[in-house]
Amino acid sequence: MDRHTRIVVTGGTGFLGTHLVAALRSAGHAAVSPIGVGDYDLTHEAEVARMLAELRPEAIVHLAAVVGGIGANRRSPGTFFYRNLMMGSLLMEHARRGGVRRFLSVGTICSYPKFTPVPFREEELWNGYPEETNAPYGLAKKMLLVQSQAYRQEFGFDAVNVLLVNLYGPGDNFDPETSHVIPALIRKCVEAADRDAPEVEVWGSGKATREFLYVEDAAEAIVLALGKLEGSDPVNLGAGREISIRELAGKIAGLCGFRGRLAWDPTKPDGQPRRCLDTSRAQKLLGWSARTPFDEGLARTIAWYRARRAAEAAHR
Repeated sequence: MDRHTRIVVTGGTGFLGTHLVAALRSAGHAAVSPIGVGDYDLTHEAEVARMLAELRPEAIVHLAAVVGGIGANRRSPGTFFYRNLMMGSLLMEHARRGGVRRFLSVGTICSYPKFTPVPFREEELWNGYPEETNAPYGLAKKMLLVQSQAYRQEFGFDAVNVLLVNLYGPGDNFDPETSHVIPALIRKCVEAADRDAPEVEVWGSGKATREFLYVEDAAEAIVLALGKLEGSDPVNLGAGREISIRELAGKIAGLCGFRGRLAWDPTKPDGQPRRCLDTSRAQKLLGWSARTPFDEGLARTIAWYRARRAAEAAHR
């Protein structure tokens, strides 16, 4: 692949997508087309065909997904399953038919079994059922791995796969109905600090652990995978370290200047008990490892959110 290769990034106008498009252009790729749901609805076959006819991609990075936190997954499991499955499956099939030379599917850590030994190794991916609250989403994305391997075997289609942990960083989704844990906690703590509120409610017991990857580190890894990865076996992309939700909430509260009480609600689900990836395969195959210190990444994300909040207030 050279710098003139026509690359389409699905979900390219979203959180990770905007950072990835910037990283691709910084790496010298001159023909990158980011697309979002307002451009093409990839759950419809005619729209997938129209996109390929209009943009004529030679390579596709498939980021587009219907995603959300535990609450959103519990409310809309059928929607999450159907839309993620259809857009990925239709896109890969039409890419194969249309002569796309390279297809990178960006999967999710939610595809791993609920009780995967920590750290998660790629070999464990099929050794159990995913955690129930996000299983429909995780399994829909997991089917792209099956499709990639089947298409490589039968058609020689060059499809490769990476698995991402939860991302965070500037530009994240801070909508309280659909956000993941870091932006949700940042929003709650910033608003509580500004109101001098006595407490912030936090879902679950706080005992579950998660791993988080700064979005710019993720974009760098995906650029490398697009250029270097061979074969369809999955490759974990993560920071390789875990933190409990209780410790995370305390850290975010401190960085946001919230001095009140964190009120835990154990009637709400914790989700998967532990999440932490073995990233040795990425280090070996891509020469990549995460670089951004967690506290630094959180501080940048909080600063971005405060600046956006101030800008929105100024325009009211």
